[in-house]
Amino acid sequence: MVDDWLKRWEEGRIGFHRDAPHPALVRHWPALKVRAGTKVLVPLCGKSLDMRWLANRDHPVLGIELAQTAIEQFVAGGRGEITRYHQDGFDICRQGSVELWCGDFFHFHIDQAAEIGAFYDRAALIALPEATRQRYAFHLAQLLPPGSRGLLISLTREGGGPPYSVDAEEVRALFEPNFRVTHLEDGEPEPGSGFRESVWALERRGPLT
Repeated sequence: MVDDWLKRWEEGRIGFHRDAPHPALVRHWPALKVRAGTKVLVPLCGKSLDMRWLANRDHPVLGIELAQTAIEQFVAGGRGEITRYHQDGFDICRQGSVELWCGDFFHFHIDQAAEIGAFYDRAALIALPEATRQRYAFHLAQLLPPGSRGLLISLTREGGGPPYSVDAEEVRALFEPNFRVTHLEDGEPEPGSGFRESVWALERRGPLT
């Protein structure tokens, strides 16, 4: 899976990339009432312009991405000084209030996530095969403190992937053990692809009392 992902970026097979912020992010993020200054985790971030949208609304952003190519393309399209450093096995690139960690999301640990208080997932869950999605949901929960809120965009489709089809039943099964899960909307099927996106608000549960 890792090699295929890197090859996609090297060959430019990135049809999943959008040239503008995702409309569902623009519509629904304000309703989450995430406080300004809260750092937002974006797993498997690619070169998503959603990160700039969040940064422009006073959210520091921490994106995690396997492909260095994606990171270089992101910063090439931005403005401002670029700072590079290495920490705990990750090569990190910072531009403005966006920092991009190049490496494996599953190697990112809670001590590195101390300042994170929100998340946004438009393309992480659906990029993972079924056998890995439960691990992803659990790992995400470990990184987020109680009360953290986020937006998840899943999709359903015919055929294989990636992106993989993840239906509402699976979203709830994966996340409800650790999050309050609220279904926000279902989009219309995309002409030609049959992809249909669904949007979810998640809030990290606290310890049981």
